[in-house]
Amino acid sequence: MTHILTLQEIETVTPDTYRLTFNRPADFDFEAGQATELSIQKAGLKDEGRPFTMTSRPTDKHLEFVIKSYPDHNGVTAEIPKLGMTDQVAATDPFGAITDHGPGVFIAGGAGVTPFISILRKQQQEGEAQAQLIFANKTEDDIILKDMWQSMSNVAETFVVDKAGESDFRTGQIDKSLLQELVAETAQPFYICGPGGMVDDVRETLGSMGVDDQHIITEDGW
Repeated sequence: MTHILTLQEIETVTPDTYRLTFNRPADFDFEAGQATELSIQKAGLKDEGRPFTMTSRPTDKHLEFVIKSYPDHNGVTAEIPKLGMTDQVAATDPFGAITDHGPGVFIAGGAGVTPFISILRKQQQEGEAQAQLIFANKTEDDIILKDMWQSMSNVAETFVVDKAGESDFRTGQIDKSLLQELVAETAQPFYICGPGGMVDDVRETLGSMGVDDQHIITEDGW
């Protein structure tokens, strides 16, 4: 089924990332962490659908997306900053394997954090136990919703940036030494989302640490 969404608000989150708020159709139901394919309803773009994660909670009356724009790609995301009030997008029924399996360790790279926004907001709303977020970015300015993560009582966040000297946060990559330092319990859910190479590397590293594959949640499923 196709749902038509009308833009109600757009704001800048990072220099190249935007939060978009749309009306929510009555029949648009989803699980926290799921995505939909959006296509902008403008000439030349209606057939250019791309998947984006809902960052609002399943109980919210609106639909929210946090979308990173790639102007050099000359595609759908390049058009995001140009959208204005009352512009419309078409959305498919929700899909995706990353859903809420309870508090655990959330490992994200860049815009891969978006499925975790809805899940961790939902867990906060439901009073769930504290979860751990390990979030890697190129620079501190690239950290999506940094202030929100730091203010959430149910999230213990560790930010990792690429280069030393550019931030007070951890520097380097999410590797085995970092995960061994931060993660004490292996029998809990491990959520991974980010660039494909990063997801594969982290999944392999977790396996070498004794994390059973059944505890790893990615877009490939359990």
